[in-house]
Amino acid sequence: MTEPVAESAIEAEILRQAAARGPAGSICPSEVARALAGGGPEAQWRPLLGRVRGAAQRLAGNGQLEVLRKGRPLAPGEVPRGVIRLRAAGTAEGRP
Repeated sequence: MTEPVAESAIEAEILRQAAARGPAGSICPSEVARALAGGGPEAQWRPLLGRVRGAAQRLAGNGQLEVLRKGRPLAPGEVPRGVIRLRAAGTAEGRP
């Protein structure tokens, strides 16, 4: 059995991946969950998805991240439903 992943580790991995993707890119929460689970089978990373989404909401509330739904940023505190993407905060400047 693997050790539980700390919330701080989830938040750090989200921010790391979002920064690595750059201002024009975004990441999927499943990418973060897979990285944290060590690339194991789906049974290992899928349970982390809810925690990754929760961490993303906290980071968005702190202004560190944007949660995107259909390419548009959600308002902080808005509960995302369905498919979302994550982008480093402040990267939308200069976009059409």
